[in-house]
Amino acid sequence: MPVYGGKELEMKTSRRQFFGLAVGAAALTGLQVAPARAAKVKTRAKIVILGAGAAGTAMANRLDERLDGAEITLIDGRKQHWYQPGFTLIAAGLKPADYSVTQTPDWLPRSARLVPEYAAEIDPVGKKVITAGGASVEYDYLIVALGLKLDWDAIEGFSLDMVGKDGIGAVYAGPEYAAKTWAAMDTFTDEGGEGLFYRPATEMKCAGAPLKYTFITDDYARKKDTRDKMNITYAAHSKSFFGVPIVNEKVRMLFEDRGFETTFDHVLKAIDPGKKLATFSTPEGDTELPYDFTNVIPPQVAPDVIRNSDLPWHEGKWAAQGWLEVDKYNLQHVRYPEIFSVGDISGVPKGKTAASVKWQVPVVEDHLVAAIEGKEGTKLYNGYTSCPLITRIGRAMLIEFDYNNNLVPSFPGIVAPLEELWISWLMKEVALKATYNAMLRGKA
Repeated sequence: MPVYGGKELEMKTSRRQFFGLAVGAAALTGLQVAPARAAKVKTRAKIVILGAGAAGTAMANRLDERLDGAEITLIDGRKQHWYQPGFTLIAAGLKPADYSVTQTPDWLPRSARLVPEYAAEIDPVGKKVITAGGASVEYDYLIVALGLKLDWDAIEGFSLDMVGKDGIGAVYAGPEYAAKTWAAMDTFTDEGGEGLFYRPATEMKCAGAPLKYTFITDDYARKKDTRDKMNITYAAHSKSFFGVPIVNEKVRMLFEDRGFETTFDHVLKAIDPGKKLATFSTPEGDTELPYDFTNVIPPQVAPDVIRNSDLPWHEGKWAAQGWLEVDKYNLQHVRYPEIFSVGDISGVPKGKTAASVKWQVPVVEDHLVAAIEGKEGTKLYNGYTSCPLITRIGRAMLIEFDYNNNLVPSFPGIVAPLEELWISWLMKEVALKATYNAMLRGKA
């Protein structure tokens, strides 16, 4: 059973009920036996996948099952695979840092080739990728699954070696940093003071994560009976807390109920760890807010190799951040039809979550295989995004929505999306990792 600060959570259900619900949550999140796959397509196509994270690995395994004779090459210099949805649990003191760490090659199909280097240049006209080591890798089809870049340098005065010291956390930075964030938050909820939370103004992965950690910090203090020793402020980057209006209103109500102070149109630009002040840009000019604990979240942009190529949007709101110019329904590049995008790098209105990857991968598979066969793909991505929004330890809201901001619950009548439920918490804390692993293997 999950522990919270060394104490068992007070649950009203028996151990048998707990495991029963855990199994039920696993089934609900898609861990059923995968349906029969289509017959393999014979091809000698050279397929290059940039990035071996969640999207790239899932894509490689799906194509390995679907194609017969294809040459599949992944390019990625990372040795470790990080289960990023686990970072919040690590930063909540519920999981150790190694909970989110495995080795990249362990997830890849044996038939695929891994080039353990980072991509340095993409030539979409010559259909080749140049690696950091100078190797040239040609392709017939390219799948860009590079994720995004955490632009820490954009925050003046901040460096990652500050994390875990002087009340500074950074959940997004990685498993070890999430563990250091937990230590800093644990100290803060003992001592009290000013807790300051926010998010960047760029597109970002799992936009609910900043809200989750605000709620978790508050709940931890309440369980310690120290909540009256602190003030919690959430500085929103825009005029709302969440992009889906009905969810935003629910969050507003919860913030008000928990006694959070809120302010809007605040975008972090600098931090002074000596004075414990954070500087925000606002429509009225720069302003400073104090903190004794803060979870630093940087702007998030496309990796340099993409921004330095001809693949991003040339104009519009995503051009400056470098997201790939792809059709939002089939994830195929608008100007280079042999290039597809999957995961965080995609320049589409929604979809920077692992749950979105699960829905995007079959779409890209369908259209890429159709292109190999000289046909038209039929599957479409509707912008599905899922956020198990933790509101306290042991409770969460399972928020699912699409491009049109419609709530699209997977389990209507079973899981109410805007209610704080234990079953939704189980999906996050118990079932999600198994679902994620199945996705990596191409089975979900």
